[in-house]
Amino acid sequence: AGSLMTTKLSQPQSTLAKSLTSTSTNAPYFKVLESTEIPPYVTNCPSNGLCSRLPPDCMTCNTNYSCIYGKTATFDCKVKPHVHCVDENNHEQENFTINMTCQFCWQLATSDYVCTNSTNCMTVSCPRQRYNATCTVRDHIHCLGNRVFPKMLYCNWTGGYKWSTALALSITLGGFGADRFYLGQWREGLGKLFSFGGLGIWTLIDVLLIGVGYVGPADGSLYI
Repeated sequence: AGSLMTTKLSQPQSTLAKSLTSTSTNAPYFKVLESTEIPPYVTNCPSNGLCSRLPPDCMTCNTNYSCIYGKTATFDCKVKPHVHCVDENNHEQENFTINMTCQFCWQLATSDYVCTNSTNCMTVSCPRQRYNATCTVRDHIHCLGNRVFPKMLYCNWTGGYKWSTALALSITLGGFGADRFYLGQWREGLGKLFSFGGLGIWTLIDVLLIGVGYVGPADGSLYI
């Protein structure tokens, strides 16, 4: 009876041992599969190029808390997984340093990032309207913090209206409302047409307002 009980108890133990063994041997297998997946940023990382010239998405850098805003500082960086680069002697390396201006991404010049545009705001309103935009730093620019950030921008888009054309129409045919018709302001155009340009007074005022850019397209866009 004792031997029979021992046999019965040993079977679950052996089964449990097998399951543990199979689990322990399968775990590294799944890890290998996960590690072989190539991240999407690798496509933007040149292979075997200089590490210091890699795009920012290809590296991770430590924050230099001693840097002075607006001054160039040295930052310790490391390449991300699956990224291969070399030093000046063509030796592969992972850790390197780069020189970067000490400033956050949202403090960059407007030419260093690209923002979404809005066509739902008026550019000629007073005071000038702003809109919420999402900005992304250009690929070759290094900066601190998030490379995608929100920012309040002035309304700045164009519907294709030319300032020179509007001014020329205002001077030559303003008495007939041609300048207002061109800008899409039909009611003002009809008012000038039937009042002969407000007996010339309205025409003169419009020449001044269009000349200084106070009167713009009816859709709220900027001149080109």
